[in-house]
Amino acid sequence: MRTRQGRCTAARVLSLIAVALASCEALTGGPVEKGVGPPWTVLFDGTDASAWRGFRSDSLPEGWRVVDGTLARLGPGGDIVTRATFSDFELELEWRISPGGNSGIFFRIDEQHDHVWQTGPEMQVLDDAGHADGKNPLTAAGANYALHSCAVPAVRPVGEWNRVRMIVRGPHVEHWLNDELVVSYELWNSDWQGLVAASKFASMPDYGRNRAGHIALQDHGDAVWFRDIRVRQL
Repeated sequence: MRTRQGRCTAARVLSLIAVALASCEALTGGPVEKGVGPPWTVLFDGTDASAWRGFRSDSLPEGWRVVDGTLARLGPGGDIVTRATFSDFELELEWRISPGGNSGIFFRIDEQHDHVWQTGPEMQVLDDAGHADGKNPLTAAGANYALHSCAVPAVRPVGEWNRVRMIVRGPHVEHWLNDELVVSYELWNSDWQGLVAASKFASMPDYGRNRAGHIALQDHGDAVWFRDIRVRQL
């Protein structure tokens, strides 16, 4: 017969396991689809782009427009950034790229430098089949640009919508593309520092170092459309 002490010990173990599982789900976003967790903030609902402005500007550039429920880069205008800054967060959005097109999603960027890519890591947005970067897993759609390869080819054909989920918590980063975990990495550790030192970012001392910053969408000279953009603080 199990003693009362034994039953209490077993119950405590089960309780600790439940807490560990909950922590794991909070990190990976397990319960998100069930509506559990911090509230979401809509960054673009199909009509209102007021959460965005130009990089180092107070207004949305001319080349970025709200068209048919999308936030679209249709002409020259430069990168755009969120008005708010974020530290630990979960981001969801959908993107569609033009044939041969290139763009990107950056996080924790600041405006003390001339370009968003001097401080913020990038999740690549790309027409893999029509762009030379698509031949290299390090620069293909979904990759942590030039540092971490896309583990699984998950991008859809040009013209179709791709669903992004990005989780950034402390040093831990996950890129999800069309419900596939395509990249997972840790910032600031020795492996990451070695990759940066061997890359084009080696000459940028603040690259990837910010603990908080803006989310940015890139104007790389090609037409690109974003929709259903939302974020929540973790």
